[in-house]
Amino acid sequence: MRPEDLAETRQLPLFRNMLQANFAALMQGAYAQRFPAGLELIRQGERADFLHVVVEGSVELYAGWQGRETTMAVVQPVGTFILAACVRDLPYLMSARTLEPSRLLLVPASDLRAIFRNDPEFAVSIVGELAGAFRSMARHAKNLKLRNSRERIACYLLKQSQLAGGVDRFVLLVEKRLVASYLGMTPENLSRAIKALEADGVSLKGQTVTITDRARLMAACPPDVLIDGPDPERMSGGVSLPGPALPVR
Repeated sequence: MRPEDLAETRQLPLFRNMLQANFAALMQGAYAQRFPAGLELIRQGERADFLHVVVEGSVELYAGWQGRETTMAVVQPVGTFILAACVRDLPYLMSARTLEPSRLLLVPASDLRAIFRNDPEFAVSIVGELAGAFRSMARHAKNLKLRNSRERIACYLLKQSQLAGGVDRFVLLVEKRLVASYLGMTPENLSRAIKALEADGVSLKGQTVTITDRARLMAACPPDVLIDGPDPERMSGGVSLPGPALPVR
């Protein structure tokens, strides 16, 4: 593995406080691999053999049932998935596929469990990571169950604006079909909801979002810290999509 990959991985909240000797032992059994776009990395229902660390590219986590699919999250560098299945030695609840050419670090789940039992600081980090993922999942479930489609997209766009520094114009970094799936709607419903929100102060052209009346948009869906967050420290994984980018001038 490249030294820079190890250095970036070491700085993740999951690994930063563990003993160096244990980190070195964990990484000794790990390996890095490149994958093309659109490749299925894991499939729901399979046993968890590896913790995956995304060091380049992006990976979509998704789930399926009876021919239907939904996007659960998109993981970007440097982020991990799926920790809970690795810790419990249970089947994956989600599948994963690359959205673009990606480079991943694969850490054997058996080694992770062994060091978890012997390194208290690593165990504390794992508990913190799992707690953060649970809170992220609970917020996402509340958003889906308590808000209608118009409110979900309004609050999503307001949160993206906040992540971009409170700007009124920003670029979504994921396709609209992924945004729609993540928010529990079809692409057609997403387009209709965005069209309806134009009267409330927001427009979307391509991937570029422009907020023309922030007060009206916030009235359409008042942000709620118990749904929208954030918590103090970002976790490596969770239920989320990548943040936005500022438009090129």
